[in-house]
Amino acid sequence: MAAVGGAAAGADGHVVLEAADGGAYASLRRRPTPRAERYALGRRLRQQVPRSALGDWTPPADRADVVDQVVDSHAGRVDRLVPVRVARMAASPYGFLRGTAVVMAADLAALPATGIRPVVCGDAHLGNFGFYASPERDLVIDLNDFDEAHPGGWEWDLRRLAASIWVAGRQNSATEDQCGDAVASMARRYREHVRWLAGEPLFLRSFERLDVTGLRTTASDRSLRSAIERAARRARRRVSDRALPRFTEESERGRRIVEEPPLITRLGAAEADQVGTALDDYLGTLRGHWRRLLGGYTLVDVAHKVVGVGSVGLRAYVALLEGSSADDVLFLQLKQARRSVLARHVHGESAWHAHQGQRVVEYQQALQTVSDPLLGWTTVAGRQFYVRQFRNMKGTIAVDSLDAPALTDYAGICGRLLAKGHARTSGASMIAGYVGGNDKLDRALRRFARAYADQTERDHQHLVAAVARGRLPSEPGA
Repeated sequence: MAAVGGAAAGADGHVVLEAADGGAYASLRRRPTPRAERYALGRRLRQQVPRSALGDWTPPADRADVVDQVVDSHAGRVDRLVPVRVARMAASPYGFLRGTAVVMAADLAALPATGIRPVVCGDAHLGNFGFYASPERDLVIDLNDFDEAHPGGWEWDLRRLAASIWVAGRQNSATEDQCGDAVASMARRYREHVRWLAGEPLFLRSFERLDVTGLRTTASDRSLRSAIERAARRARRRVSDRALPRFTEESERGRRIVEEPPLITRLGAAEADQVGTALDDYLGTLRGHWRRLLGGYTLVDVAHKVVGVGSVGLRAYVALLEGSSADDVLFLQLKQARRSVLARHVHGESAWHAHQGQRVVEYQQALQTVSDPLLGWTTVAGRQFYVRQFRNMKGTIAVDSLDAPALTDYAGICGRLLAKGHARTSGASMIAGYVGGNDKLDRALRRFARAYADQTERDHQHLVAAVARGRLPSEPGA
C-alpha cells in the first residue's frame, strides 16, 4: 500500500520528517486534518489491512539468500574487521538478528502494512533500548540506536521488536508460551500508550519521557527492578573521566589512547589529521552554546574503535579531548553513517538525504524526548559520520539475564517507549485508530514473532554453515 501523504524536503534536499497528511505541516496558516478524522482514517485502514494480517510470515520462494545479503552488506567495510562482525553474528540467533537489519528490512518490506509512515527506528530490537544522560545529567531510558532511522512503516519497528523478544526469550530458556506472553505485553503497552498519547496536546506529547525513577515505578517484576538498579549503577559510571584510566596511558607526548587490536587501533598521521579537520567542521553543526563550550577543549588523540554488531567494519573513531586541565576530559565518538536499510524500500534509489550523519542526528532528535546535546555530523575523507559523546552514562538492561517474568515486564516498557517515539513524529491518531482497544494486534504480533524467530534460527544456522565451509571469515573472541 502506498504511503499516506508525502515527504517534506528542505532547500538542501534534506528530509527531516515525513508528513502523514500531505503538506499540512509546511505552514502555520493551514489547519491540519482534525484528530477525529485521522483516527477514523486509521480505523478504516483495517478494511484494507486487517490487523490479523500483521501476523503473517511465510518466506517467499524468491527470498534472497541470507549469506549473500550478509556478504553484500560487507561492501565498503574495513576488510580486517569483517571476521569480527561475522563471529558476533554467528555466536547466537540473537546476535545474528542484531547484525542483520538489512535482511529483516527486505523481509518486512513485502508484508502487509497500513502505509502510515512516521519516523521509525529501523532497528528496534530489544537491545536498542537503554540508558543515557539527558542534557541535565538525569539518567533516562529510551531508544538509543538510530543508524537505520528513517520514515517508514510503524509496523516494521513492532515486528522487529516482537521477533527479537521471542529470539531472546528462547535464548534465556523461556517456554514458547512465555515468549508469547512477552510479545503480547509489548504489543499491549504499545497500543495503550499510543492511544493515550494521541489524545494529548501535541506540545505536551513532546515532553513525555521515562527517567530511571519512573522506570523503577513502572517495572512490576522484582527481578527486573534489580536488573534496572544494576544497569543504572553501571551507566552512571560510564562517563569520560572514569574512562580515562581504562582507555588511555601517559606517554612522552602526553596522554594517548591505548591500542587493543583489532578492536582499538591507532591511526596514521594523515588519517588522524583528516579526523581533526572533520571535528572542526562538526563544531558548526552544534547549537551556539555547545559549540562555544566544546571549543574550549583541545583534541589530544584519536583512534579507531570497533562498536556493536551490525556496525562492525564501518569506520568508528574515538577522540580524546582535554579542557582546562589534564583531568577535564571528554571522549567523542565519530561513527560512519550509511544509507538506512529502509531507504530503498521506502523511496527506491532516489536520494532523500544529502548527509547520512545529519539524517541519523535529526531522526534521533525526532524519536527521543531528550538527546545528547553534542550530537552533530561531519565528513571524513568523503565518508559521512555522526558525532556524539562516547561516554554519556550509556547502559542497557542485560537481556540475557532476564527470566521470563522480567522479560515480559521489560518488553512492555520497550513497547511503551516505541509508542512514544512514533507518536512524537506523525501519524499517532491514525495508528491509534488502527490498533484499537482489543488484543487483535497483540495476537497477530505473537504469531508473527514465533514464525520469524523460527526463520531467524534457520538463517543463523545457514550463516554458521557458511562459516564452517569457509565462505565467510570468522574471528571469535574479538
